[in-house]
Amino acid sequence: MISNQPPPEKMMFQLTLRRRGISDQAVLRTMEEVPRELFVEAADRDGAYRDSALPIACGQTISQPFVVAYMTEQLQLQKQHRVLEIGTGSGYQAAVLSRLAREVLTVERYRKLADTARARLEKLNCHNVEVMLGDGLNLPGNIGPFDRIIVTAAVEQVPENLVERLEIGGILIAPVGPHQGVQTLTRLIRTEAGIERKELVEVRFVPALPGVAREL
Repeated sequence: MISNQPPPEKMMFQLTLRRRGISDQAVLRTMEEVPRELFVEAADRDGAYRDSALPIACGQTISQPFVVAYMTEQLQLQKQHRVLEIGTGSGYQAAVLSRLAREVLTVERYRKLADTARARLEKLNCHNVEVMLGDGLNLPGNIGPFDRIIVTAAVEQVPENLVERLEIGGILIAPVGPHQGVQTLTRLIRTEAGIERKELVEVRFVPALPGVAREL
């Protein structure tokens, strides 16, 4: 008899997210639906659903599931939103965003990562995601505005040119702090009166670097 129950590691994955405070049902459902094992290196597939970051190509990482879920929940996404992601990496965060928003533009400085992520996202029919090779810290002026912006690499300060691309009522999430060490996940909301800033939780991300990588 074939069981319809999810495998134990996926059940524990969902339980861990709930225990750590993720309560948005749309986010939880999306985290369950997106096959994380397709976004990690082949050697790490057995541990894809552990709550830990894992290495990927070009010296980058795929964030731990809780951080992906938490950042996504803090964005308060709605179906009509246009989202900008800085730092495509494996494409996992973009895949999660794609199920909760109308359109996602994700920017990656490594060609290898951009090409691989694009192929994965196409395979999963994430047709509302555009993967762009470029410098996420120095975007062309004609890109934007956005309802939501998520930065998935550490910045010492939130880049002003990203804040300027936020719609009124828009939310930006970024890990802010020293490149080597601990950062604080920070949420900015753009209002008619200005920017509301709130520090959330401590995190560790690889640094956001300027420019497009000359190799890889």
